[in-house]
Amino acid sequence: MMTDTKNKKGLEWQQQPLSDNERLKAEGNFLRGTILDDLKDGLTGGFRGDNFQLIRFHGMYEQDDRDIRAERLDEKLEPRKFMLLRCRLPGGIIKPAQWLEIDKFARENCYYRSIRLTNRQTFQYHGVPKTKLQDMHRLLHKIGLDSIATASDMNRNVLCTSNPIESELHQEAYEWAKKISEHLLPRTNGYLDVWVSGQKVQSSDSFLAQEDEPILGKTYLPRKYKTTVSIPPLNDVDVFGNDMNFVAIKDENGKLAGFNVLIGGGLSMEHGNTATYPHVALEFGYIPRDQILQAAEAIVTTQRDFGNRADRKNARTRYTIQNMTFEGFKAEVERRMGFPFEAIRPYKFTERGDRLGWVKGIDNKWHLTLFVESGRLTDNDPNKPLMTGVLELAKVHKGDFRITANQNLIVAGVAEEDKAEIESIARKYGLMEKISKQREYSMSCVSFPTCPLAMAEAERELPSFVTEVEKLLAKHNVADDYIITRITGCPNGCGRAMLSEVGLVGKAIGRYNLHIGGDRPGYRIPRLYQENKTIPEILVELDRLIGRWATERHQDEAFGDFVIRAGIVAPVVNAPVDFWDASKAIPVKTA
Repeated sequence: MMTDTKNKKGLEWQQQPLSDNERLKAEGNFLRGTILDDLKDGLTGGFRGDNFQLIRFHGMYEQDDRDIRAERLDEKLEPRKFMLLRCRLPGGIIKPAQWLEIDKFARENCYYRSIRLTNRQTFQYHGVPKTKLQDMHRLLHKIGLDSIATASDMNRNVLCTSNPIESELHQEAYEWAKKISEHLLPRTNGYLDVWVSGQKVQSSDSFLAQEDEPILGKTYLPRKYKTTVSIPPLNDVDVFGNDMNFVAIKDENGKLAGFNVLIGGGLSMEHGNTATYPHVALEFGYIPRDQILQAAEAIVTTQRDFGNRADRKNARTRYTIQNMTFEGFKAEVERRMGFPFEAIRPYKFTERGDRLGWVKGIDNKWHLTLFVESGRLTDNDPNKPLMTGVLELAKVHKGDFRITANQNLIVAGVAEEDKAEIESIARKYGLMEKISKQREYSMSCVSFPTCPLAMAEAERELPSFVTEVEKLLAKHNVADDYIITRITGCPNGCGRAMLSEVGLVGKAIGRYNLHIGGDRPGYRIPRLYQENKTIPEILVELDRLIGRWATERHQDEAFGDFVIRAGIVAPVVNAPVDFWDASKAIPVKTA
């Protein structure tokens, strides 16, 4: 770790024992570990020791089917173990030819026979057996993809606004998203050695001396790291919830001039631990476009050297900024960049959702955005075989696909003469059914049955919960409006519930913490309103709140803005002190 010893502020954690993750990274032979040995071990479907963590740097998590865990335990069997794989896909753009191969592998090898579009603008496989892992990675390599650095302590998949209208500006922003992703990748060949060539590389001092990680360092980052590139006024990537963000600024000719840089956002927390909290990203300044890689490297290496490596729960960038102070963190980044930030340029976000249906870009090409609830593509519903529908689109589409940060899919770059065929396929397979605004603006994480961190349902709860909210909106004559609603199965933040107007965070089976008071553009964190409630209890409370909103709101006032103006909750101003203050959430009294 290359720490500047002149700046001791924020390095107090060095007086404490390092977390065990730091040891396994240091001893992991640049992410190789003994993974190849584990692949030959047929006694278990999982990975042993350090390899359980090291595979995460290669974009995989070990999971099991929790629906049958108890049953298998009764039968004295190991849990049905398999892997989740998350592809690296900067900006979410993928070619139809690649999709054909991705679909084929899922159908032939994945336990769940499905593909999931994530809010990190990529796809995930769920249920890949250990025996098929090398086949999977070799397939990705063959079609020009990989999964390196999509999990664990690295810069993860870089998001980019999916904006289908301003095609030229989007192309520029997308190219920078790709460059950032590639610039911050690990340099080790460990991924290729393990998954593609399959050759065991002997660890030795001479070998280790030949390999280097100039940006990430031998022990990589202290914690996960998330980056976005966005184009206002659309905040579809939830800029304020990510560690490092580049907000595109146009020049007078509508071309990309540079970026406002926002740092330190993050949505994860731990129930009951007031030392953890969600926080919005902070404005650091503006940089010209050609300095973006210098800035990205300086920001990441500052986090690398000053981030807390003793306590992983306080290791994200927002805590580093708190420890160093805003001014101290900024000064260190500017020193490493070799130039100062300029003043923030004016920008404004006005919305976050995707523009469903057809829109025409300035390049005269058509773009069709398809709604995919929770991003799950499956053929389980014979009336809506969504997975087959996307496969059929991939067979004929001449443009590309864009996975959005709202878990939807854009069929991008459709010529006028191909529009009718694309729409016909989409309608045939249930990909263009009419949905409410409420359903469109709702989202969830995966949760049960695969996520080992899940405390409550999310993806499987969302459809019915949204239906109940739709009924409440209709009851109070606001069915044409919507409330940004998100459900996450634990407080880890994957469903981005902490940037919603109504956020449910799993606490236990069937129980959630209810947060309210976020805003539609995505600037504000909602406040904890009720704790450890069942879905029926939450719906009763939402009935009261929506009733008040419908009758007392100002014209076009959003739900999250209303509950703050009406004094139902106070806005979260100072997250470390303020977020957990339940006295600022005032329950609505029963009439």
